[in-house]
Amino acid sequence: MGTEAGAGTATTRQNQPSSSSNSNASLAAAKVFANPLPSFRDVTSAEKPALFLAKLRACSAVFDFGGDPTAFAREKEAKRQALLELVDYVNGGPGRFTEASGADVIAMVSANLFRALPPRRGGGGAGGGAAIAGSSSSSTDGGGSDSSNSNSSFVVSPSYSLADPEEEEPTLEPAWPHLQIVYELLLRYVVSPDTDARLARRHVDQAFVVRLLELFDSEDPRERDYLKTILHRVYGKFMSHRPFIRRSINHVFYRFVFETERHSGIAELLEILGSIINGFALPLKEEHKAFLARALMPLHKPKCVGLYHQQLAYCVTQFVEKDARLAAPVLSALLRYWPATNSQKEVLFLGEVEELLELTREEEFAAVAAPLFSRVARCLTSPHFQVAERALFLWNNEYVVTLVAGAREAVLPRVFGALASNAAGHWNGAVAGLSANVRRLFQEMDPALFDRCAAAWVQEEGSRGECEARRARQWEAVERAAEAERRRKEALVGGGNGGGRRR
Repeated sequence: MGTEAGAGTATTRQNQPSSSSNSNASLAAAKVFANPLPSFRDVTSAEKPALFLAKLRACSAVFDFGGDPTAFAREKEAKRQALLELVDYVNGGPGRFTEASGADVIAMVSANLFRALPPRRGGGGAGGGAAIAGSSSSSTDGGGSDSSNSNSSFVVSPSYSLADPEEEEPTLEPAWPHLQIVYELLLRYVVSPDTDARLARRHVDQAFVVRLLELFDSEDPRERDYLKTILHRVYGKFMSHRPFIRRSINHVFYRFVFETERHSGIAELLEILGSIINGFALPLKEEHKAFLARALMPLHKPKCVGLYHQQLAYCVTQFVEKDARLAAPVLSALLRYWPATNSQKEVLFLGEVEELLELTREEEFAAVAAPLFSRVARCLTSPHFQVAERALFLWNNEYVVTLVAGAREAVLPRVFGALASNAAGHWNGAVAGLSANVRRLFQEMDPALFDRCAAAWVQEEGSRGECEARRARQWEAVERAAEAERRRKEALVGGGNGGGRRR
């Protein structure tokens, strides 16, 4: 289950290797490390390149970590030491990664990393990022190599974000003592100035990128954090892969939204995309706008959106910040995915609306003011006080107030009734007070419009009262008719055949 598999094993949660094949792999690996290769300190400088290749090939042998943890303990530790020596060697200076060694590096990395993921123990959702203390994979800012880090950097912080805070802790990868060092070596290879992207494309090809993306579904947040950094660095260095990486991430999102709603790495993929979107040139290409409409906005639909909403909102606002004309279609799309019964999602959506409105110009706002504040009015009357309170906080934003003032003819008629009802007697005192404040704001903004809306609301309330009274009278008539019919049937049954049953 938690096994380092061979390079040819597809990364999937199905068709996992049998216990017998795992045992055979462990036996083979144990034979390789029964007599470890000499250390780099024990050979001459001329012999080190050949020893580097020999250690890479030896470390391609993998152990099964899913069974008895004490099995082959000495050989597993020998492999871990060999992996640490490989990292130390490539950190020793330039010229360690050569064209000849590239194939062996990627073969060893593939043999260790590309494996069958353990089955998810119930529950869906998307995981958050991880905090790795001292790890070089702690950011995705596309900076230079972190070759100054020593082996002591492989210290994992005891605190990391869970895949879903409402469920059990995620399944941690038992092979992590080896996998972490392999990820570190792969990161060194990708960021090394010795790695020529044009030559390395033969090894870091599209198939390799796809298999890296598949590993993002790992429940172990430490692994996803390394993957996030490595894929971002691959995107920055291998320019020819950039369109393919974006399309492949799109496909992950499509499957998550429209098929499974189960994936552990959506937050990390969105973090990568946030950096990518930040670097888009202006004017935006049509393919980038299509990505926003077809991939990013539908990510608001899954019920677990709260687990990656911060990263998603950042990506969306990046688009609007680059092209203000996208504000209206983005807000319209957000209204299409607005939750009907999920209060937590409504609070998140209202926060995103405020962020988007801060980037919206008056002409774009005028196009969506009516439908947007019709939705806000329904939030104001929500029985969940946090939803109503978050909607009222929109008027704490000075720029939003400026936008609303410019479109008050469309906004005030739609929110006046909700504000009046809340101010008159909302069960939550804070909501009632905030509603009264917003009412006063509108009254000072345009007294004439306020009076017209007040008169219309009074008339509407009167009509609603008459309608409810008429409905009550109709129900009373129905009940009287039903009671009369019941008595008539009882009289017929009781009067026939001396009170006997009629045939």
